[in-house]
Amino acid sequence: MMMSYNLIGGSLIFGVITYWVYSFLNWIWFRPKKLEKCLREQGFGGNAYRLFLGDQQESKVMIRDAMSRPITLSDDIKQRVIPHVLKTMNNHGKNSFMWVGRMPRLHITEPELIRDVLTKYYKFQKNHHSLDPITKYLLSGIGSLEGEPWAQRRRVINSAFHFEKLKLMLPAFYLSCLDMVNKWEKVVSSKGGSVEVEVHHDLETLTGDVISRTLFGSNFEEGKKIFELMKELTVLTIQVIQSVYIPGWRFMPTKRNNRIKKIDKDVRVSITEIINNKMKAMKAGESSSSDFLGILLECNMTEIEQTKNKNAGLSIEEIIGECKLFYFAGQDTTSTLLCWTMVILSRFPDWQARAREEVLQVFGDGKPDYDGINRLKTVTMILYEVLRLYPPVVELTKVAHEDTKLGDLTIPAGVQVMLPTILLHHNPDIWGEDVDEFKPERFAQGVLKATKSQGSFFPFSLGPRMCIGQNFALLEAKMALALILPRFSFELSPSYVHAPYTLITMQPQFGAHLILHKI
Repeated sequence: MMMSYNLIGGSLIFGVITYWVYSFLNWIWFRPKKLEKCLREQGFGGNAYRLFLGDQQESKVMIRDAMSRPITLSDDIKQRVIPHVLKTMNNHGKNSFMWVGRMPRLHITEPELIRDVLTKYYKFQKNHHSLDPITKYLLSGIGSLEGEPWAQRRRVINSAFHFEKLKLMLPAFYLSCLDMVNKWEKVVSSKGGSVEVEVHHDLETLTGDVISRTLFGSNFEEGKKIFELMKELTVLTIQVIQSVYIPGWRFMPTKRNNRIKKIDKDVRVSITEIINNKMKAMKAGESSSSDFLGILLECNMTEIEQTKNKNAGLSIEEIIGECKLFYFAGQDTTSTLLCWTMVILSRFPDWQARAREEVLQVFGDGKPDYDGINRLKTVTMILYEVLRLYPPVVELTKVAHEDTKLGDLTIPAGVQVMLPTILLHHNPDIWGEDVDEFKPERFAQGVLKATKSQGSFFPFSLGPRMCIGQNFALLEAKMALALILPRFSFELSPSYVHAPYTLITMQPQFGAHLILHKI
């Protein structure tokens, strides 16, 4: 009898070990090779699968090498920001794939297919699968949700970004922009009317101030402290994303892991206190004011009342997540857009003069208002053309949630699809042989007229999951230009170094040194 039990026990242990071994081998080898075979049968080319790293190490070396050498203003920026992608396409053709660890990542370059991917958001979802779970401390809020939870959250947040709500935030935009131009005026005046300024740093400070003001209103100073912590959290999270993911590593008490968790705790405590104070004021009958948090809480209460379901609204934890996302997503995009706009207008003084003339014609000596900003046609054309040439995010990555038909292709579940924004924005077949030239007049009749396909211009993504803060970012950028252009002319400094690189968004690696002249 004892021998029987021992045999049964031994068999169970052997079975469990065998299952674990097979599961591991399937995870690390059989599944990737199966996906590779499926893709090759459909005509996709790429390197053979290599254990663990795939193409990541080679890509990392190529990107580091590209970053070590600045380029000239006339050079192709694609070679600097996505050298690994271009090499893969050169070696294996446009229909190619790369390995991101164990997962193949397809390059989708047909506008029609890109539109399908971004429209079928329930089948192609965010690429959270391959990220270290510790990134959740930064990548929170609506951007981390899928399916019905995303749709429910979007309904609530949409109301907070309605143009009528954005109009209420315009004074905060104005105050932050005014602080920056006043600072520049003092420096320029003290230097005899002209001075070199590294504008990227100041524009980052500007957009951080705008986020703090529009998010927390009267708690602006506390918001600035949170902003500094979120900047540090962003840098640490990028380091994690660029590292090889090791399951369970987030539990190790490393210096970086501990700091990420400490920042998250401090940010959470600060935001919770502000939320509680705001809710007390609202219950006491005070106005929810014009800040994003107050508007979000108001919209949340309205959603609960209308649906008569308290679960339809956002919890405190979810509101904290949206506040953190607002910082992360709202600051970098606008600062880089403004930075590249000033760099390009420094190169093209005729367009700089045209934009200045339009601002003066619309506002004169008056304070920029919402209606006037919406009449800035030339400024809008310039911003769109900058977004085409220097898209904030150079590529979008999604993951097939299930086996999915995409045109004539079948994308197996788990395969990543990469949509190279920068390649579509610089494609001569779409934009013409002058694709690399700065020609804002392309957008004279709007975005749809400028593109031959709806899937060829997507600086803020496309479809149902288009960036909810697009109008916020553009309104902020226009307000900034409306205050900068009448006060200063600007040109590239001799010390300017052209070195676009990607750090979540495409930024100037060595800053943007311009010479400001007081008008």
